[in-house]
Amino acid sequence: MTSTLLWSLIAVQIAMGAFDTLYHHELTERLAWRPSQRGELRLHAVRNWLYALLFLTLGFAEPKGLLAWAIMGVLIVEVVITLMDFVEEDLSRRLPATERVNHTLLALNYGAILVLILPVLLGWAGEATGIAWVSHGAWSVLALAASLSVAIFGLRDWFAAGRSERLGLPAPAGLADMLAPARTILVTGATGFVGQRLVASLVAAGHEVTVLTRDGAKAAALPAPLRIVTALDQVPDDARLDAIVNLAGEPIADGLWTRAKRRAILASRLRMTRGLAKLVARLDRPPTVVVSGSAVGWYGLRGDESLTESSPAAPAFTQRVCEAWEREAMAIAALGPRVVLLRTGLVLGIEGGLLARLLMPFEFGLGGRIGSGRQWMSWISRDDLVRLICHAIATPTLHGPVNGTAPEPVRSADFAASLARQLHRPAIFPLPTRLLRRLGGDFAEEMLLGGQRVLPEKALASGFAFRHAQLESALGSILGRNVVREAEARSSRAVVHAGE
Repeated sequence: MTSTLLWSLIAVQIAMGAFDTLYHHELTERLAWRPSQRGELRLHAVRNWLYALLFLTLGFAEPKGLLAWAIMGVLIVEVVITLMDFVEEDLSRRLPATERVNHTLLALNYGAILVLILPVLLGWAGEATGIAWVSHGAWSVLALAASLSVAIFGLRDWFAAGRSERLGLPAPAGLADMLAPARTILVTGATGFVGQRLVASLVAAGHEVTVLTRDGAKAAALPAPLRIVTALDQVPDDARLDAIVNLAGEPIADGLWTRAKRRAILASRLRMTRGLAKLVARLDRPPTVVVSGSAVGWYGLRGDESLTESSPAAPAFTQRVCEAWEREAMAIAALGPRVVLLRTGLVLGIEGGLLARLLMPFEFGLGGRIGSGRQWMSWISRDDLVRLICHAIATPTLHGPVNGTAPEPVRSADFAASLARQLHRPAIFPLPTRLLRRLGGDFAEEMLLGGQRVLPEKALASGFAFRHAQLESALGSILGRNVVREAEARSSRAVVHAGE
């Protein structure tokens, strides 16, 4: 098999496949940490092993007779698995446009490879069964590297599919236990990382939920029953709303703070909050409570100082955004509702936020502290944040700023060490301070290198009990490690009882 064109097409297939795996499957979609993608991961694993066999065979051998027929069978099986994968993807997730385009190009390129390689294989199939060992120089080296790579990723996907069985989220209904009787709640930002879980919890607990979204298709994937509106004027004046939860706003941590990004971050929050104020003003009966998002960035960069809701602010971009956002939200209080300003910290979950971005490098042993590692990280598990939102709705004495953070903040180095322990990996590759400042500017300074040591004084004083007050407990629950430990504990107890 000496065709330069054929080997060039194989090289293109390898390059596009590597891009699809690393960029889409690992970086953006994070399939290995999504319980819903178990079936897709198993299909990927089997297909990767088939590719490993094909690359190794074509790079170093010419299979003859029945062996050539076997290779043609592998090529056909790959087509079948790819078709099954297309169906699985469409049923289980929404593919980004770039991934769909890449898949189309992969399919077209694979078709061209088949056109060129099948005549060669048919010729070999007419010969006596056996193997002729060959070398194609640099092409063979490429084939070997590709074979090893896809074999490794096949193993990774297979074990990730098995791991996903313990990554399943707890039943959402229990997160809204404190909200009784059933209420009517409007949620903005419902398709976001926190909003999705909040809506699922409220719906599962029997509450009547209306979501405001710009993306009707994405909102349609939220659990039913719920009402979807794309503009606040679709809510009639006589609508009964017991509570409003405002989580909408341009994501603050998903890109560098260009001038346009800064304007979008601030404007999106003010525009939505002002719109909610107008809604409350025209409702025949205003809601009892409005829970409005904010962030611990309100406090600015404060070093080792312990911060509670009564602590003053220090100048920073995030502080200016939060201050303006909270000012608009508090204006709603004059219209009647009790207003809670939820100053959230780093929200932990495998589906989004900082933790989701750290999982891949840490899983591959490439993780480490950020900068000096001495900066504080005020965190909260996503489920505890959902519970705190429900607690804020249900607790009449809570109003004004409420810190949405766990009681035990940690330093960045301790966070990295804890995550590495949970994944059984080292944490030896730090992100240098100078590099982060040069590349990220103010974004890196405030979001990565700075920090706040924030304590949830008002939440605790109001009787809220965190399920995960310590980072190890939160990470263990999120990553499914607690499930393993509980199973081991049950097994140990069973052994003890059996010996009695």
